[in-house]
Amino acid sequence: MARQLMTRLQPQRWPIPLDRLPVGTVLVGGAVRDGLLNRLPEHPDLDMVVPADALGQVRKLSQEFGGSCVVLDRDRDMARLVLGRWTIDLARQEGDALTADLMRRDYRINAIALTLTTEPKLVDPSGGIPDLRDQRITAIHEQNLLDDPLRLLRAIRLSSELSMTIDQGTLEMIARHRHQLPKVAPERIQAELLKLVQANNADQAIHLLHSLKLIAPWSSNQPQKTFNARALTAEEQQLALPLARLTQLLSDQGVNDLRFSRKQIQRCLRLRAWWKRDQQQSASTLSERERLKLHEELEEDLPAFTLAWPVERQNEWLRRWRDQDDMLFHPCTPLNGRTLQAELGLRPGPRLGELIQHLCLERAFGRIRSQDEAIQCARAWMNKPL
Repeated sequence: MARQLMTRLQPQRWPIPLDRLPVGTVLVGGAVRDGLLNRLPEHPDLDMVVPADALGQVRKLSQEFGGSCVVLDRDRDMARLVLGRWTIDLARQEGDALTADLMRRDYRINAIALTLTTEPKLVDPSGGIPDLRDQRITAIHEQNLLDDPLRLLRAIRLSSELSMTIDQGTLEMIARHRHQLPKVAPERIQAELLKLVQANNADQAIHLLHSLKLIAPWSSNQPQKTFNARALTAEEQQLALPLARLTQLLSDQGVNDLRFSRKQIQRCLRLRAWWKRDQQQSASTLSERERLKLHEELEEDLPAFTLAWPVERQNEWLRRWRDQDDMLFHPCTPLNGRTLQAELGLRPGPRLGELIQHLCLERAFGRIRSQDEAIQCARAWMNKPL
């Protein structure tokens, strides 16, 4: 099994040759787990344990092979080497032996090590390999979860990514200590949730999150929508489903408190606002100005907006959205500000902005089809009394 795993890992592709790693280095964590499951990505993250001086070793490797050295935890002697699309994390072994280090980890499936020797060996003191066979996620010790409460959320994320069930005893631990999660840095919680909403089994995981009340401080209290993504292409699903899930999962305050990027926050807030608006008045019956506003705000995220719709209505909107020449679904002004200033002698200011918006509206609804028509329309608008 160890030799098969080494074959799958293809260390000859790694940016650092095995013989340049410190003596006694072992591979641990996700690469070992995913390799045993035969689901390795093209560039797996390589987490390694070294006997001593992890930071010094990363600095040395960085000088020899290039890349950048990132200090992850100076006190615990953890550092990362970034080389192109590869990341290699080195951490000093905790405890007097590798077994002791592994038994400090979160879940059995993450506590398997592979020695990087001529005759590789698997080290599995907690029973992670049987758990992989049984598709089960089991905590090693309850205290391990409390040592880093993010691990409570990680179990749910792993279950969504790996299509595994969580051991009942572990679920009870998570529920018992859910109040510990707010002690974790918001950015770390955010990172776990972003991975979770992209997973194939994200919907079941989100249901489990709600039942455990694990992210209650940031949750949305809105009824959960049933998403229908069958009308979307695979690429469209990758863009739409994570955003829709995140918007449904977290409140407006929640995405702010968890320090998502400004763009991500805006996308969530706009999508939620238009969902609410659509419940009150069908988007198809909005006034022209409101309809244009919808498409301006949700242009790239329109597939996410349609996910809870009946298939017939969804297909109609998606068909138009896929047409890049549809000026309502992809609105833009037929004339830019500079052209309008040159043609009409306008100065920058609110009136110019109003004119540009008017032209965009006329084009979106097919009343302007050429630049000449746009200039004529602009002159007519300017000649109207204020």
